[in-house]
Amino acid sequence: MMRTIKLGTSTLDVPVVAVGCMRINSLDKTEAERFVQTALEQGANFFEHADIYGGGKCEEIFADAIHMNESIREKIILQSKCGIRQGMFDFSKEHILTSVDGILKRLNTDYLDVLLLHRPDTLVEPEEVAEAFDLLESSGKVRHFGVSNQNPMQIQLLKKSVKQPLVANQLQLSITNTTMISSGFNVNMENDPAVNRDGSILDFCRLNDITIQPWSPFQYGFFEGVFLGSEKFPELNAKIDEVAAKYEVSNTTIAIAWLLRHPARMQPVIGTMNIERLKDCSKASVIYLTREEWYGIYRAAGNVLP
Repeated sequence: MMRTIKLGTSTLDVPVVAVGCMRINSLDKTEAERFVQTALEQGANFFEHADIYGGGKCEEIFADAIHMNESIREKIILQSKCGIRQGMFDFSKEHILTSVDGILKRLNTDYLDVLLLHRPDTLVEPEEVAEAFDLLESSGKVRHFGVSNQNPMQIQLLKKSVKQPLVANQLQLSITNTTMISSGFNVNMENDPAVNRDGSILDFCRLNDITIQPWSPFQYGFFEGVFLGSEKFPELNAKIDEVAAKYEVSNTTIAIAWLLRHPARMQPVIGTMNIERLKDCSKASVIYLTREEWYGIYRAAGNVLP
């Protein structure tokens, strides 16, 4: 079975790999059923959603594919996100409450294990978020709360009013998108990697026991493509392949194992709908890269140590 970690400061044991369902609407009914069943067989029972994925359709397809009922619900962990609307972000009390009701209806469940606020809303009123969270918690509709793509000050602003622990923060991170790591290597230097773009969010989450959920763990840039097998990253792929051969696993497994090796105890969100890649991602749970291997892969991606 897949290795588990505690999600943030909660008592919730979650698999170290989360199954992102953003693309489940690309599968037909039979494929979707087979995919979610394979995930369960791998011990990957943490399913990640957002109300905007497929305009809500992805949540409906998932609920249908897993044949949601009370017995199934007890065996899975459901996370979804809200706060993105057409052309804007909206963390108003009314929008959060309405969004959650829609999510629960589409997922055919009475509660979410985790609700994340989807990207920051600069018009946020922390008091409204707090009121919404209190109502969702007291009604039993949401058990745990978190955020995505937020820096330390934005989280602290929310915490001014929100009393619930924020257990997770979804952030873009992959072998080729390492700004939150690189800035920590280049403190007090005048080179580009020294630019602190996120307020030291990596260290902040570790200090406050907030689980980082890396999204797009195989992408480079902002959805520009997958670095595995890409001719743009020959040295990186050669190094990953070398390490993969040592452990007798695929390059996919090593890309996830690289994230899991970090002591921040992250939970990558994988977006693949390919069953074999899902299995490869699951295998990363038991791979523990050496320090030499981790740094070797980091440098092969074009990162220079000071």
